Amino acid sequence: MLNWRRDPGYEQRKMLHEQRMKQLESDILRVRSDSERSKERTKLIEKETEQIEKETEQIKKETEQLKQMNAKERALSASIKRLCFPPETSSIPQTSIKPDSEPFLPS
Repeated sequence: MLNWRRDPGYEQRKMLHEQRMKQLESDILRVRSDSERSKERTKLIEKETEQIEKETEQIKKETEQLKQMNAKERALSASIKRLCFPPETSSIPQTSIKPDSEPFLPS
């Protein structure tokens, strides 16, 4: 007859092993969940980045248009000043555009 007896620490080691396996399964599920959330956040960030790039490009276009409009305004303003407000370096009164009108003399 075989003389067999159970290992005294077997039940305790078996219980610890089962607890460790459950903990590992729980950790795996948590890591998978975290990974999925990270993927979703990455997609959201990529979408927001794309939107920001589009808006940045639009702002650059609008800025260029405004620069062009400002340059035109400055040129028009300079022309208006030159034509309507000539320099007062001469004491000779300006001649009128109409040939038979009299020059304006301040009183």
